[in-house]
Amino acid sequence: YTVYRFRYHEAFMAASDKLDLLMGGINTCVLILSSLTMAMAVHSAQVNKRRSLIAYLLLTMALGGTFLGIKAFEYAHKFAENLVPGPSFTFHGPNPQNAQLFFSFYFALTGFHALHMVVGVGLLSVIVWMAYRGRFSREYHNPVENVGLYWHFVDVVWIFLFPLLYLVGHHQ
Repeated sequence: YTVYRFRYHEAFMAASDKLDLLMGGINTCVLILSSLTMAMAVHSAQVNKRRSLIAYLLLTMALGGTFLGIKAFEYAHKFAENLVPGPSFTFHGPNPQNAQLFFSFYFALTGFHALHMVVGVGLLSVIVWMAYRGRFSREYHNPVENVGLYWHFVDVVWIFLFPLLYLVGHHQ
């Protein structure tokens, strides 16, 4: 990505301008908030507050779902504008071939990230079930912490993806 971004800077900037900065920014806020709720879930497990643990886990899952919903909305918009790489790709700007390369990176990186979000929501659903069944206590809460670490890692990845993809063309 970095090599191509440097080599085709103008095309990558123009293509990045086609991304919805507001939606990307909202998704960034959603994920930062989900990291907070995940941290609160871990704390609730550590102090043996089962109801709070379940509530924070469900809230984290809802925020993850919100992120995925916004991403689906963005993807649908890209399909409607024919900005999906392939034979029907249409780009009215400099170097459409290089802009298509940008969108290949966009869909690959954000799609892989979304897949990890889906895995995270799945893991959280298992942890919610275990919490509901009373499996966690002050002495045993490692699974909550481990899933929390995974969730935070996926959130941090987005913190890097957002500027790499959405802010390339918004430097002015």
